[in-house]
Amino acid sequence: MPLMASVLGLGGAGLMWSQAADTLRAPWWIGEALLALMAIVFVGLTALHAAKMARHFDVVRHEFSSPVLAPFFSIFAIGGLMVAGAATPYLPATARLLWEVSVVAQLALGAVLLSRWMRGEADAAMMAPPLIIPFVAAILAAVFGPPLGHPSLAWAMLGIGLAFWVVLQTLLLHRLMAGPPLAPAMRPSLTILLAPPSVGAVALLLLEGSVGPWALGLAGLATLYAMALALMARHMTASGFSLVWWSFTFPSCAFAILLMLLVGGSIAWLALAVASLVVAGVAAGTLRHLLRA
Repeated sequence: MPLMASVLGLGGAGLMWSQAADTLRAPWWIGEALLALMAIVFVGLTALHAAKMARHFDVVRHEFSSPVLAPFFSIFAIGGLMVAGAATPYLPATARLLWEVSVVAQLALGAVLLSRWMRGEADAAMMAPPLIIPFVAAILAAVFGPPLGHPSLAWAMLGIGLAFWVVLQTLLLHRLMAGPPLAPAMRPSLTILLAPPSVGAVALLLLEGSVGPWALGLAGLATLYAMALALMARHMTASGFSLVWWSFTFPSCAFAILLMLLVGGSIAWLALAVASLVVAGVAAGTLRHLLRA
């Protein structure tokens, strides 16, 4: 399951370079190549997980029942949304169907998680940054919905994602301040906190077609998170490389896209370079990890 996070990193990098082609006149083919690679990785890993479910259904059922692991299943919906976004210029009908299926899957997972929480089926161990991932998916759906003919549903998904993100962010910050502390190996996942305000601001910019106060407010919060996380770089990487480092990638790319849309110029180029180095470094580390396994 942790390797599925590579889909988010590759997809985020592809979307970032595609935006750079529009905003900064960067080479267009880099984004297209990364999005194509993301789609291939997504299909391959999804097939492997489908085979795992067929052979070890009890193991997958146990993972889905776990309050800690269940949120990670939303990565499949996020991958579907990203593939839909990448396919929109070329196969709009297929992209629309994939977006709709991914949204339904995400709503179903969100309903399952919410029903568990309302029944009191939660514990302190689940209160970690990956808990936010399902609601990042809801916000991301709002980014790709309008070009596929779903502006109203995009607003609805944005509302779901932002509402639950605000609640969960409060609970997570309380846990981080009051304890227990995150395990050293999970510290890179703190970067996930950057994703919701970054993607939310991008979604509002695209939905409204202008720079409004809510988008600016979320952009300000994203900037604060980015600065705080930059100060924590050594703290987050102290335990050495693991697949959890993919947590660094998508939020970095989302924040870079936001800076391209709002600021542009040398700041946007710097954000593009930093996020690209992060993705390249984590991808290289993953290859070394897999070769040693």
